[in-house]
Amino acid sequence: YYAWSLLDNFEWSAGYSKRFGIVHVDYATLGRTIKASGRYYSNVIRTHGAVLNE
Repeated sequence: YYAWSLLDNFEWSAGYSKRFGIVHVDYATLGRTIKASGRYYSNVIRTHGAVLNE
């Protein structure tokens, strides 16, 4: 909980100027695009964490 709340505070302090997360949202169209970090996370889940040992 401590680590999560610490990182969450960094996100709030950046306001809307800094983009966080694994999906990019185009505010004009509300279209969503998976970022490279999202594809990496998907691979971690798909391989049950095996990719972390590489």
